[in-house]
Formats: sequence, structure tokens, C-alpha cells
Amino acid sequence: MDGYGPRNYGCVRRARIRQIGPMRKYRSLVVWQRAHRLSVGVLRATDRYYHPRSRAVFDQVRRAALSVEANIVEGYALSTPLQFRRHLRIALGSAAEVECFLEVVGEVEYLPRPALDELMTLTDLIIGNLFGLVRKGLPTKA
Repeated sequence: MDGYGPRNYGCVRRARIRQIGPMRKYRSLVVWQRAHRLSVGVLRATDRYYHPRSRAVFDQVRRAALSVEANIVEGYALSTPLQFRRHLRIALGSAAEVECFLEVVGEVEYLPRPALDELMTLTDLIIGNLFGLVRKGLPTKA
């Protein structure tokens, strides 16, 4: 064919991109609902018990909590299992940061124990959900 047309060699087959499925709202994800509660809880607690010496650690825990929620949403919106799983891993790292910062906040007594325990419990649930979703790779519905 004079060099025009498909070649029998050197062709690269492209993998089909799988979609997560019919797009539901990210709000239907149990892990997002918990991450949202964590973000709101962290923001309220750190505002209520703010002190100048707590500024640095409160700023870090706020950013990490918001990052958990935002990465779940972003990964879900990209609607491919690979991208979703990647963002879930990032969210998992941020959730581990939240846990670490809450430990520090508890040790230096910047938050009262009941508020801290509630946030720690929620963080543990989120970490468990994220581990499960990373392993499974699919969203869970509420």
C-alpha cells in the first residue's frame, strides 16, 4: 500500500479507560460524610479553643483535615478507578497527619479530652474506610 495505511508492527494497543460507574454524588460516600464531619469538627474545635501558642499545630491539623475531604472528592470526580485510588491514598496520608497532629494537641492539652476523643474516633473510622477503599478500589454508598 505504498506506505499508507495501518502497519502490522509497532502498533500500540491503548487500554480502555474504565469508569467507576454511573456518576453519583460524592456526598453518597460514607467516607466523604465522615471526612466532612471531621473537617467541620476540627475547624470548630480549633476556633473555639484557639490560643496564640496553638496556632502552628491548629493550622496544620485544619489543612490536613480539609485535605482528606478534598482528595476524596477530587478522586471521585475524576471517575476512573486508578485516579480514584490514587487520591484515596493521598487522603489516607492526610488522615494519618490528622491523627498525628491530634496526638500532639492532646499531649500538650490544647483541646479538652472529650472534643479530642471525638475527633480521634472519627479519624480512626476514616482511616479504616480509606484502607478498605484503597484495597477494593470502589466507592461505598450511604
